[in-house]
Amino acid sequence: MRKLFTSLVLVAACITSQAVIAGPQVEFKTTLGNFVVELDDVKAPKTTANFLNYVKSGFYNGTIFHRVIDGFMIQGGGFTPDLNQKSTNAPVVSEAQNGLRNNRYTIAMARTSDPDSATSQFFINVNDNAALDFPNAMGNGYTVFGKVISGTQTIDAIRKVPTMVAPAPRMGRMADVPSKTVTIESATLLK
Repeated sequence: MRKLFTSLVLVAACITSQAVIAGPQVEFKTTLGNFVVELDDVKAPKTTANFLNYVKSGFYNGTIFHRVIDGFMIQGGGFTPDLNQKSTNAPVVSEAQNGLRNNRYTIAMARTSDPDSATSQFFINVNDNAALDFPNAMGNGYTVFGKVISGTQTIDAIRKVPTMVAPAPRMGRMADVPSKTVTIESATLLK
C-alpha cells in the first residue's frame, strides 16, 4: 500500500511539474482556421522574447503566409497581403544549438544566410526537416522555439494551398506564394 501511495505521489508531482514548465501559448487566427503554438522559453529564451514582442505589439495581425512549400514548411510573419515587407526590430541572435529539432509541426525562425539575422518571420515545419537542424551542412541551423499544440488541420490546409510566382513591388518576383491569400487575422498571447 505504501508503494502504491508513493507511486501516486510521484505521478502527481510529474504531472504538476509538466504543467508548470509549459511555455507561453499563442493563438493564431487565420483565414483558413486557427492554431495554437506553445513556445519553449527555456531552450530558446531570446527567440521566444523576440517573437512575443511582435505578438504583443500586434505586428502579425494582417500579415500573410507568403511562402508555402508542401512537404517542407509554411512561412509567414513579414509581409502584407500586397507583398510589401513590414519594417522589423533588430535581429535576434541564433539559438539553433538549443537541442530542439525541426520536426513536423514545430515553429522556427526564418532568416537569411546569416545565422543571426532572424527578425519577425517564422516558419512551421510540415515535415521532419533534419537538414535545418544544428549543425547543418553550413555549420549552423534554424532556431526551433516551439510547437503547434492544436490546430494542425489548419497547418495542413495552408500547406495544400496552390502556389505561384508573384511580383513583389520591392523585391522582384517571389516564388511559392499562395495563389489564395492566407492572412493571419490575429496572433494573441493566451498565457
